Amino acid sequence: MNALKVVAFNGSPRENGNTSRLVKVVFSALESEGISTKEVRMGNNKIRGCAACGQCHEKKLERCAFSDDPMNGWIEELKQADGIILASPTYFANLTTEMKAFIDRAGFSCRHLLHRKVGAPVVVARRGGAIQTYNALMAFFGISQMVVPGSSYWNMGYGLKAGDVEKDEEAKETMKNLGANMAWLLKRLNA
Repeated sequence: MNALKVVAFNGSPRENGNTSRLVKVVFSALESEGISTKEVRMGNNKIRGCAACGQCHEKKLERCAFSDDPMNGWIEELKQADGIILASPTYFANLTTEMKAFIDRAGFSCRHLLHRKVGAPVVVARRGGAIQTYNALMAFFGISQMVVPGSSYWNMGYGLKAGDVEKDEEAKETMKNLGANMAWLLKRLNA
């Protein structure tokens, strides 16, 4: 069996913020099972929204027709990964704009390539809106026909300032269990 790889796409603009910290808890569990990990920080990048030009679909490009931002490199990361984590802080009860643009463009250009890959959401909120953000991320996995492992609770944590989420013991346990379940599933699907 080839080495398994999980890539987390982090929609937060904050380096080492709460979203990244929860992703690292998931990564720790994955790495303890011999699975390689990589975090792609999407926040603070200028990412265009989907222009609905249809070129990616009509021409079967497996990438976006536009190449003036990092999106096509991220699509390559999606294609090469065995497991995918979409991680986003909650902004006004939903995803960050970078994550939404990523989902829209990846959804049109390559979602057929994600069939039966493992996917999982990770969400951070100050207080409210986390479940809506979680559901928005889950919708991408569903329409892409991906397999999603569960955890001991929904994959979300709470905190405002960087590091606050580390006080959320239930969130850390949820992420640890998510990583263990994701590793188990990846190994069985790729045996």
